[in-house]
This record gives sequence, structure tokens and C-alpha cells, in this order.
Amino acid sequence: MSFEHGWLPELLAAILAAVLAITLHEAAHGYAALGLGDDTAKRMGRLSLNPIRHVDRVGTVLVPGILLVMQLLTVGRVEFMFGWAKPVPVNILALRNPRQGMMLVAAAGPAMNFGLAWLAGLLVHPVESWGMLLSPESLGIAYRFLGLCILANLVLGLFNLLPIPPLDGGRIVAGVLPRSLALPYMQLERWGILIVLVGVFLLPRLVEGFDPIGWALRNVIAEAFDLVLLLSGNGGGP
Repeated sequence: MSFEHGWLPELLAAILAAVLAITLHEAAHGYAALGLGDDTAKRMGRLSLNPIRHVDRVGTVLVPGILLVMQLLTVGRVEFMFGWAKPVPVNILALRNPRQGMMLVAAAGPAMNFGLAWLAGLLVHPVESWGMLLSPESLGIAYRFLGLCILANLVLGLFNLLPIPPLDGGRIVAGVLPRSLALPYMQLERWGILIVLVGVFLLPRLVEGFDPIGWALRNVIAEAFDLVLLLSGNGGGP
């Protein structure tokens, strides 16, 4: 789908896919925490499937918006999506088993994204069955939306598994490490977002050929996309 021919459906499909991935990722953290004994998110009104309650003006609106517009203007389609929402508040001391509980709460977000990616793959089958009821353009939009849902959830889930606090992967690693190592490791959290922004966005643009995280994510996401298609009965990728 080119920018000149149908960029608005492409834009809307990408936005909807990203919003669903981010919202349900954060909701999964909240529901996991509630199930493990912490009702902080519920008391603060953050245990919700309403995207507005999880919107971060920079991470949910500005960064994804810039990425979407730049890709539509340059390559005419969405090939990469990135964003974040306001973290769901979790009181680790309220969890029945604080260290193990926090690890499970952190893992719930990526697990939700991987489940949603698989669900999007499964939905390809009814779309194929009902395709005769849709116009070719509508059918193309439906397929593209499901593809973007798979992509958005894989990017969000895999990115969050990077072992950098405060990303989910960092919290999972902290739950596995011995306490003597976990405490100093979690002190990286205050610098975590800066590390991510510099490593993912700044250094690749300042140092030609240096993009280890981007390279890893692109290669892993490509393999993961093929795996989702395979596990949902759609075969592998090209």
C-alpha cells in the first residue's frame, strides 16, 4: 500500500494496532499484580482496558506519530513501530512473594503481546473465509491490519525483554539474580531510559554501522514473525 494510494487506512491501521498492543501490555501488568496480591493499579484507576488511562504524551502519541508519518512519507508503508505507555503502578512490597511476583508481573506484559500476535495470526483464517464478502481494497486493509498487529506486538514484547531496567527484561533478570547482585543491578533503573534512547536512537545515527540492538531486534522480529505465521497455521514467511 503506497502513500499515494491509501495512506490514511494504513495510518489508521498502524495507530490502532499500536494502541491495542500498548494498552493490553500495560493492562496485563496490572491484572498480574492484582492476582499476586497488589491492588495499587486498581485503586488508582489504572486497571483498565481504556487506552486513554495509559496514554503517555511522548511515548504513546509523539514518538509513534513521528515514526508513522516519517515512514509513510519516505517508504509509503509502516515497517517499524515503537512507543510506550505510562507504567502501571506496582507496589512490590504488596506482592505475596515480592521478588518472584515482580518477575511474573514484568513477564505478563510481553506474554500478552506474544499472545496477541498469535491471535492476530489466527484471525487471518476467518478473514480468508469471509473474503468474498469484502471488496479487494477492504480485504487488503484487513490483512494489513492483522500484519501490523503481529508486528506491533512482537516489537513491543521483544523490545521490553531487553535486560535493561526499567524494561520488563531488566525486572525479570533482577528476579533471577542473587539478591547481592539484584540490588546494584536495579540501580541502573534511574538511567535505564537514557541508556535505551542513546543505544537505540542516538548512537546508530552518530556512529555509522553501529546499531547492535536494532540489528538484533530486526533479525529476531523477522524470525518471530515467521514463527507466529507458522504457529497460527499460515505457513512461514517468504
